[in-house]
Amino acid sequence: MADTERFLVADDHPMVRDALVSALGQVFVGAQFTMAGTLAQAQAALDRQPDTDAVLLDLDMPGMDGLTGLARLRSEHPTVPIIIVSAAREAGVVQRAYEFGASAYIDKSASLEEIAGIVRAVLDGEIFAPPDAVAGDSFAQRAAQLTPQQWRVLALMVQGDQNKQIAHKLGVGEATVKAHVTVILRKLGVRSRTQAVIEARGLALPGPETLRQ
Repeated sequence: MADTERFLVADDHPMVRDALVSALGQVFVGAQFTMAGTLAQAQAALDRQPDTDAVLLDLDMPGMDGLTGLARLRSEHPTVPIIIVSAAREAGVVQRAYEFGASAYIDKSASLEEIAGIVRAVLDGEIFAPPDAVAGDSFAQRAAQLTPQQWRVLALMVQGDQNKQIAHKLGVGEATVKAHVTVILRKLGVRSRTQAVIEARGLALPGPETLRQ
């Protein structure tokens, strides 16, 4: 993560945007904020600044069409964490938001301190999922969804390697590894890197050298 965090706050209510910027500004001193009131503005902002550290996104603003807008942003910018801040509380909406790639889902009634804390956790690599997001699936079944490259990254995580070391061993950029880790946590249904490693150790995971194509 860069020394100065960059956030995109996308909500069509100026007071909500200002409140979120104020809350995050107290926690992330010196952070840079871009604001958007429509999906088109959010897309343009991310196109201008693709290295944005996180997006705080409202589902109910012009152009979003509910979760369709989330899906579009996720496909256009797959490595940028998207944190939904919404008044919609239906379990189905929350569930689908995670399926479409949200890193966290925050109710607008949450305190600004709670919102800031969740944003910090997301930037630290955590994925927040509803309790029933992976109900009925075993960890092994979820792990089976990983691609070969994601398996290699997970195997190196289990060995204790950090992103920089993994990037060197796999011959890819550190940002690519960070993106892989985010997707791995999401697919495995775990909140943190540590939890993923603990669970993966129970799978008798093969070494990364045996996973090469």
